[in-house]
Amino acid sequence: MALAGALCCLLPAVTGFTNKSLRGLVAGLLGPDYSTTKMSYDLRRLRLHGLITRLPHSNTYVLTSEGIRVAVFYTKLQNRLLRPLLDADKPPATIEVRRALKTLESAVSDYIENARLAPTT
Repeated sequence: MALAGALCCLLPAVTGFTNKSLRGLVAGLLGPDYSTTKMSYDLRRLRLHGLITRLPHSNTYVLTSEGIRVAVFYTKLQNRLLRPLLDADKPPATIEVRRALKTLESAVSDYIENARLAPTT
């Protein structure tokens, strides 16, 4: 989500972006332990999936039209669905929403217990 958000910040960058410029934005969202190596890995994955392209003879990348669509979609998904859903167990959410979330949480916990999945740490 942080990477998609950072890519959305770079949409108006006509000249493209570099590892360093994108890493600064992502590290601002994730924290200072986001290394150059991790950024290089993420850039490679984005390129292989056709979301960015590397400009010839440079270390500069630009978003493809598909990359723009994906970045905007995931950012909207985070802002409009995931964040409100994660806050739905607190007021001012309606009591019906809080009850439904509690039921869902209970069902997921039961499923994990029955599937004998180890809890995450």
